[in-house]
Amino acid sequence: MSSTQQVGKLTRISGPMIAADGMLGVAMGEILRVGKLGLMGEVIRIDGETVYAQVFEDTSGMFLGEPVTPLGKPLAVELGPGLLGSTYDGIQRPLITLQQQSGDFIGRGLTADALDRTKKWAFTPVAKVGDKVVAGDILGTVPETKSITHKVLVPPGKGGTITSIVGAGEYTVLDNIAKLDDGTELSMMHYWPVKQPRPTASKLRTDRPFLTGQRVLDCLFPIALGGSAIVPGGFGTGKTVVEQTLSKYSNADIIIYVGCGERGNEMADVLDEFPHLKDPKTGDSLMNRTVLVVNTSNMPVAARDASVYTGITLAEYYRDQGYDVALMADSTSRWAEALREISSRLEEMPGEEGYPTYLASRISEFYERSGRVVCAGSDAGTDKERNGSLTVVGAVSPAGGDMSEPVTQNSQRVAGALWSLDAALAYSRHYPSVNWNRSYTLYFKELDPWFEANAPKTWMQNRQAIATLLQRDAELQEVVQLVGPDALQDQERLILDISRMIREVFLQQNAFSDADAYCSLEKGNALLDAIIEFYETSKKVLEQGITLVRIMELPVRENISRLREETNESIAERQKAVLEDMRKALADLSSRKG
Repeated sequence: MSSTQQVGKLTRISGPMIAADGMLGVAMGEILRVGKLGLMGEVIRIDGETVYAQVFEDTSGMFLGEPVTPLGKPLAVELGPGLLGSTYDGIQRPLITLQQQSGDFIGRGLTADALDRTKKWAFTPVAKVGDKVVAGDILGTVPETKSITHKVLVPPGKGGTITSIVGAGEYTVLDNIAKLDDGTELSMMHYWPVKQPRPTASKLRTDRPFLTGQRVLDCLFPIALGGSAIVPGGFGTGKTVVEQTLSKYSNADIIIYVGCGERGNEMADVLDEFPHLKDPKTGDSLMNRTVLVVNTSNMPVAARDASVYTGITLAEYYRDQGYDVALMADSTSRWAEALREISSRLEEMPGEEGYPTYLASRISEFYERSGRVVCAGSDAGTDKERNGSLTVVGAVSPAGGDMSEPVTQNSQRVAGALWSLDAALAYSRHYPSVNWNRSYTLYFKELDPWFEANAPKTWMQNRQAIATLLQRDAELQEVVQLVGPDALQDQERLILDISRMIREVFLQQNAFSDADAYCSLEKGNALLDAIIEFYETSKKVLEQGITLVRIMELPVRENISRLREETNESIAERQKAVLEDMRKALADLSSRKG
């Protein structure tokens, strides 16, 4: 790395990209201070003594010849107690602190510490003098929030025998809490470069589900803890709403929400809503287990590239403590657009639709950082090993809803599930607007043993039954478009009616209903049991000569539809009563035939 005394000069300014001469010895990825304002930039190309850098702030008003100073380190984040509940920009500057310095519009060149240097945390040591520790071992614990205990880790690359460690008490993140035999002093905070994955002991099979509380996802397209999914959809299809819903109701312990290039009003809603939301797992504020990384569409474009890496590094840090972490990236298309803009400023050879030729590898590297792992540390491989997971859900915003564009295709190639949002469903107020014919998941094989052991007994067969009915419905819809529904037999029209019930009662969910916004596996299965029993019983009644019109006139059909408004606790009792009424009504219909 270079010396911080070395100073180069600006020779080119092209939007967020600058060039500087006199920079011999500067490394790729090194952070620079650019111009008299000291704007932060990152080296992305080296040509002899000339370096090219992307600047994470607005470069307007700068002029050639201004000084450029390398800092001798890559773009890195601060890791330690105090991250949860915080809101950062793409390069981990705390937005609330910046607002206090410059008002609602962030001034250029401002810097602030990501972690509060003055706040004292209640540290309880776990390790003791004489212990031999390696990277990833737990030195002690800090109650970061009411529900999350922060584990202070030996940083990667460090290790040795502890010669001293502080007792239980209150310390700042900079206070030395332990000392190793080689003289290394450890505090509760350390740095980690964002573009380098944090080391783990080993990867594990992804055999536990990432439960979302959304029936269509948990039943038809589940993903694993440590898995990955993409959510492509055109404008207005509900990508942001889906990601925010997963943040509220998923079974992850920690949520890292990255708003990459999204509209400011959407992120303002998140910032306003999350602190007031009650965490269904703890009863505490949802922000107490959430970190927000905000880079809205009016912020400098280069910072979008940094924001996704900042977010996933924070997620890896909590994963290494043994937590199940979910990263919501909204949206990766805006990140790809930032790559395209910087690439064009560098005059690189463009790939498909102008995106850089390395787009596929960047997307792959990002999603490959997901997974369920054995955390690094001396307890790895023992019965006390810590296991953590990092689940990545990336929204994709294809222009005009074109799913064949490069970002969607390259993301689809590496992600384990596709939750495809449909504009027609969204405009008909069907939420979540997941198209069940285009979506898929690759996690069935890994997750089926868990569902067989932990889900309701009829879950697996019900899932297969509705998948078959929806597939048959898609085939019959093509016939209906040609000859009309009257040309079908009653058995086939019954499939159309039951499929409509599945869509309206099971696949559709009311995000504004306290009873229906979150759905447990038990409630979802109770709805399926009711719909499928109604279908099977109706088939038998049809075979006895009763017309489909008389069956569909029965009020029991509406009673089944209203089951979705029952709470997770009351669904079983109410479903039992509805099914008894259904059996009686259909039996009466059979006895009165003719």
